[in-house]
Amino acid sequence: MKMKKFINAPEVVTDEELIGMGLAYGDILEIDGHMIISKDLANADRVTVVTYGGSGHEPALQGYVGKGALDISVAGDIFASPSGKMVFEALKRADKGHGVLLLTLNYAGDQLAGKQAMMLAKKAGMNVRQVITDEEVRYDPEGEDNKRGLAGAVAMYHVAAAAAAAGKSLDEVAEIAQRYADNMASITVKVSDATHPQNGMSFGDLGETDFMEIGAGQHGEGGGTRVPMQSAKDTVATVAKVLVDDIGLKAGDKAFVMINGCGATTLMEMFILYKDTVEYLEAMGVKVVGNMVGEILTVQEAGGFQMNIAKWDDEIEALWNTPVHTPVFFKE
Repeated sequence: MKMKKFINAPEVVTDEELIGMGLAYGDILEIDGHMIISKDLANADRVTVVTYGGSGHEPALQGYVGKGALDISVAGDIFASPSGKMVFEALKRADKGHGVLLLTLNYAGDQLAGKQAMMLAKKAGMNVRQVITDEEVRYDPEGEDNKRGLAGAVAMYHVAAAAAAAGKSLDEVAEIAQRYADNMASITVKVSDATHPQNGMSFGDLGETDFMEIGAGQHGEGGGTRVPMQSAKDTVATVAKVLVDDIGLKAGDKAFVMINGCGATTLMEMFILYKDTVEYLEAMGVKVVGNMVGEILTVQEAGGFQMNIAKWDDEIEALWNTPVHTPVFFKE
């Protein structure tokens, strides 16, 4: 059957997407090839923040470029990292003389590109620090411990950028980002499969079963455990406990909760999942002081969600509550 996606030619999907994004949000950002650049960067006199990753996960990662968030995001092709040279070019463009923070999700291609970019930056005498997010928690005790970077990185983008906007040094901004990365945990729960927009390939057979997969990969990879479909409350109780235990969340702590839809999950379901997660944490004596609910980092039309819980301190909460303005993330 012919793939039902509103595209023109598969080989230019990413190019045309970025052109369209630039036309839609020209007041916030500019597009230069596969670089998405915040217009706030032009007059920046501070540490700057850069990330990169494959397309196909919209709105991430390019949707979080703007004031109080990323200065540059570099888009690779569908589910593929950009080259290390492209990332290095973004670092050079972002550098305003105060240093650059490079944020990397833990995937093989992203790690390789980041390593190459950091080597080139060091050779060029640039002041660059890298923080890697690897907040995925293994659900299956017998499964592989992949520790992939998931949607939790998006909240960290704003916190790190807010620290930079406050005039903190590169070492200070990197320390805050690393502290955030060390105190968050995520799990994906998948219920149906995505279709690759360039070749029509399906990412598995889960949609043909009565099961859900806890611990599935961001791109539809395996690594999770298939269990019978559960209610929202039962799913939250299963997943939240694993995340809480991983970060050592306890009564009296402050927490951030993210429910990220994978592409085909309704907002109705996400709000129910969020409600159940807040109630679960409040019953423990944990106060939820920040949140994101919606499609944040997707996998085309995959069904399911990612739950991310982070333990916050007073400094991170204050940084979160600063203004931000990106195509899909706005807060006064």
